[in-house]
Amino acid sequence: MIANQVINSCINDLKEISRVDFAVLDLDGTVVASTDDAIAVRPLSVRSFIDSTADSQVIGDNHLFRIKDEDITIYVLVATGVSENIYMMGRIAVSELEHLLVAYKEKLDKNNFYQNLLLDNMLLVDIYNRAKKLHITVDEKRAVFIIEPTVMSDNNGIDIIKSLFSDAAGDFVTAVDEREVILIKNLDNVRNCEEELRRTAMTIVDMMNTEAMMSVRVSYGNVVNEIREVSKSYKEAKMALDVGKIFYEEKSVVAYDSLGIGRLIYQLPENLCHIFLEEIFGENIPDHMDDETLLTINRFFENNLNVSETSRQLFVHRNTLVYRIEKLEKATGLDIRNFEDALTLKIALMVVNYLRYLDMRDYY
Repeated sequence: MIANQVINSCINDLKEISRVDFAVLDLDGTVVASTDDAIAVRPLSVRSFIDSTADSQVIGDNHLFRIKDEDITIYVLVATGVSENIYMMGRIAVSELEHLLVAYKEKLDKNNFYQNLLLDNMLLVDIYNRAKKLHITVDEKRAVFIIEPTVMSDNNGIDIIKSLFSDAAGDFVTAVDEREVILIKNLDNVRNCEEELRRTAMTIVDMMNTEAMMSVRVSYGNVVNEIREVSKSYKEAKMALDVGKIFYEEKSVVAYDSLGIGRLIYQLPENLCHIFLEEIFGENIPDHMDDETLLTINRFFENNLNVSETSRQLFVHRNTLVYRIEKLEKATGLDIRNFEDALTLKIALMVVNYLRYLDMRDYY
């Protein structure tokens, strides 16, 4: 609730402008703030006014007005004086106080604080001042998780996430849009943070799958030691989510510090990516490869360019695999049995996926 001193300061400023005396009463008729101690309204009259449907009422020399918070009356304003515009000044005072209530609620609201913190919408001094008012410890270890359904849905599962992580443990769950749920995880009493991050991510994936029957992708940023660095961890988690969707689609959990070369490609300018592909492939850029070819390439890479092991896992004859590799070489000019060519093709295919992602994003 807004501080009485703030209300008193507001109505005193209004009196200076309007020459009208004001008093703010609570629902029991007790005076919260007043510009004139002589203003008095019987509690029974206040109760009768609150129980009525009227927004304003005149009782003797006093004009009574409702002060509402989300359509609920929380205070009664009394305006009194000889001004002909007393009704208009009363309505202005109500408007000012209601706006002040909204601003004060936002200032003390944790959800609003964390959302602005994540989005870098606060000055450094405001971060610490508001954290102090909200009783949030500023020097604890934290990391940010982003949970996103793999399929578009009206339900992002935020209620389930909130049931898993409580404010009492120093965790906080919020959202900055309708699709993603954000968990700010407190890690201050955790010895092995990396292990705890991974365990937490897997727990979220499993719970969303069993409780909400929802497949999700979870990403997380690095651990930070200060409240002001939470936005850094959020940006890392955001990048991990995007990079994971482009290059590691099969993974349900993606950590920022495990992105590898995908993070580098994600930060490349689009025109540089096109130049790179043209230098390698000329006009024959492999925009699309059939599933068999992609499976062969990926399995070959997974087995460290070992022909025998790859053919065994693919259940094909060694000569069949060699034929596929030679066919790929004719199409791309790269022999993936050679480490340098294999590395070049791996990076090139990741760049192709990245450009395809950019095209899809621009389309939508």
